[in-house]
Amino acid sequence: MQEAKAQFAQRLRDAMAAAGYEPKPAVLEREFNTRHWGKPMTLHGVRRWLLGETMPDHRKLATLADWLGVPAQELGYGDEGGHRVRERQPQWHSGLGYQDKELFDIYLRLPVPKRRLARDVILAIARAHAAEEAERTGKD
Repeated sequence: MQEAKAQFAQRLRDAMAAAGYEPKPAVLEREFNTRHWGKPMTLHGVRRWLLGETMPDHRKLATLADWLGVPAQELGYGDEGGHRVRERQPQWHSGLGYQDKELFDIYLRLPVPKRRLARDVILAIARAHAAEEAERTGKD
């Protein structure tokens, strides 16, 4: 397993360099956290990826692969196959119109702190709406 982690670290460093980024923890932390939806990675955490001490889970691997423009399978496991990482297309895209898709694209280009703020606003509106609906249906 240690060899697999070391090989992943080398592929990650190589992919970063090929994409024009210095393979340094501070660069990886900044770039990863601006693209990944979820709990941000710490400087120490991404440093461990670069040193081959740990490997990211499949969601983080998919974010890294998307950012660096390499297949997740290749980044995570190399060319030897064996393991398969399948990236599913989100189903929620199918019911969206052009304006919704455009809004999501804009949202995804925002820095993570701004995305969190937008998410909090949307959740507050949704909770208020749910409360209004519950009150309305409770009175009928």
